[in-house]
Amino acid sequence: MVPAGNRRRVKILVRPGVYREKVTVPITKPFVSLIGMGTGRTVITWNARASDIDRSGHQVGTFYSASVAVEADYFCASHITFENSAPAAPPGAVGQQAVALRLSGDKTMLYRCRILGTQDTLFDNIGRHYLYNCDIQGSIDFIFGNARSLYQGCTLHAVATSYGAIAASQRSSPTEDSGFSFVGCRLTGSGMLYLGRAWGRYARVVYSYCDLSGIVVPQGWSDWGDRTRTKTVLFGEYSCKGPGASTRQRVPWSRALTYEEARPFLGRSFINGEEWLRL
Repeated sequence: MVPAGNRRRVKILVRPGVYREKVTVPITKPFVSLIGMGTGRTVITWNARASDIDRSGHQVGTFYSASVAVEADYFCASHITFENSAPAAPPGAVGQQAVALRLSGDKTMLYRCRILGTQDTLFDNIGRHYLYNCDIQGSIDFIFGNARSLYQGCTLHAVATSYGAIAASQRSSPTEDSGFSFVGCRLTGSGMLYLGRAWGRYARVVYSYCDLSGIVVPQGWSDWGDRTRTKTVLFGEYSCKGPGASTRQRVPWSRALTYEEARPFLGRSFINGEEWLRL
């Protein structure tokens, strides 16, 4: 349907239904748009976990547990739900990562989508991505990876039963231009949540103008059990509100940003969006 090496926008209308299958948008097929009929009506779901065994007898791993994997550039999706329906695992369980959506292409936009899961819901792997008015649900590191992504006006809904975390940035060197920026987002749900964890030594996560509920732990951030990372991460907050927004008890190595410090993270320029968001 979409030719290899495609150079024109192809819009695919996904009619109402629950599609129980794994879907891959390969690297050879850029400029694909999936348009659902509403997040409550169009659902793509699968239930793989990292510990599942493939046909060769090996574990599939986190990377291949994704219900939907996007490897192509210029992918768009709107009004659709991406889900991993694997049962929730207790904190600390091994091999229970269950990805609903993996984004491995560049210049991706999601608009009014739902991304549902528990542990490792959205693998925001590599590339520049823009998520607008999306609902993202999970418990532990439910947004993770090494992409450079702007989340604007999104709802981050935690389903943790104890401790959990929203974002785990894998940025591992100061030269990597990656990180997660949350602007005007809302945190809801249950559990005791870290805003972010330092998966990578130079992890970068910033929350600006966000409404943070009381499920945020007072310290706010985690060093991933490695104190040396506290010297190199950038974990920041700017002008947030809500019962979880107080920075008085935050870890001393996180930052309450000034406007000038926050400004590079506030708009689409963070992802060079002026160059590609209308394509």
